[in-house]
Amino acid sequence: MGVKMAAPSRLTRKSYFVDADSIRRARKALKVASDAEAIRLSVERVAEMEAFWQLMQKSRGSLKPGSFDTP
Repeated sequence: MGVKMAAPSRLTRKSYFVDADSIRRARKALKVASDAEAIRLSVERVAEMEAFWQLMQKSRGSLKPGSFDTP
């Protein structure tokens, strides 16, 4: 699947209380082996989606309907 993770030198140890069922569901949805991978990937995806939505808000109204093809 080619999951891109943060460089090891950029990782920081943190301690949080997280619902075990949420972690289990995230591991299953993301198809990762460990809780740590699920948490890191989840945080990265949230940040990516926020950047995407900011782009969408910024370009709102500037794209004409049908200006690009969807698969």
